[in-house]
Amino acid sequence: MKFSDIEHDSWDGLKPYLDTCLLPVTGLTGREEPWEATRRLEALRDLMDPVEGPFRGRVVTYPAFHYIEGKDGLAAVDAVCARLKREAGFRFLIIAALDPTLDAGALPHADLILTPQSSGGPEAGEPLRERVGREVRALWQSGAASAGGAEDGQGGSKSV
Repeated sequence: MKFSDIEHDSWDGLKPYLDTCLLPVTGLTGREEPWEATRRLEALRDLMDPVEGPFRGRVVTYPAFHYIEGKDGLAAVDAVCARLKREAGFRFLIIAALDPTLDAGALPHADLILTPQSSGGPEAGEPLRERVGREVRALWQSGAASAGGAEDGQGGSKSV
């Protein structure tokens, strides 16, 4: 579900069910030519689809963080993650990012970092959909066993 699909009057009633925020991180630098930016956005969409579609009743997709670079950029992303958990009330925070080298240690408030890479290299299509689905379900199952991320605002950053 997109953030823009939620009306002010319905949020309190939906909040217990929509406990997971999906934050896309495009990772543009401003050096991309238009066609490169388009490719990155399309690849990010393909990474987000296996979360948005199958888990529509539990996940809210927020606007993308498009331009980040270096430690300052990651710190800004993590600050938003912290606020989304602490102030907006999300229990789980998933980052969808195209950069497989994204430093999970610099994003301690993210519970899961999804990239289009697996240990065997880039993924697409059904293998990507299956892996992403498994990782999201595993996040929720581990969160049901230990709710530490909800109380202290910290997540167990995990990169996949």
